[in-house]
Amino acid sequence: SRTVGSTLQFYFIGKKCAIMQDMNRHLEAVLKEERALRKRLLKPRCQESLPIEATFHKDIVELLTEAVTFIEKLESHLQTIRSIPQIPDMVNNMETALTKTELLVIELEELTEHILKWRELQR
Repeated sequence: SRTVGSTLQFYFIGKKCAIMQDMNRHLEAVLKEERALRKRLLKPRCQESLPIEATFHKDIVELLTEAVTFIEKLESHLQTIRSIPQIPDMVNNMETALTKTELLVIELEELTEHILKWRELQR
């Protein structure tokens, strides 16, 4: 029974060792890929020549200008899009404010009439 126990123990240790070696190989591959990716990211891509025919260079410059403009305005466009669900609430608030303003105008007109009548009575 002792021999069987030690045999099973060596078997499980061997299996665990094989699993650990597989995991180690996988992690080494991931690290190699990470190093290669870092090297590629550190290398400036803009210094490489683009395989574009000379007749299209002007168009590419215009396209890049448009792309830069788009990127600069992207945040404001996204903010506009985010505010679309709030438009009905904003319209309701504006309608409420307009109604309050109209009431204040009516009250002001009535007050003006009272002031004018009071002036005439004072003369």
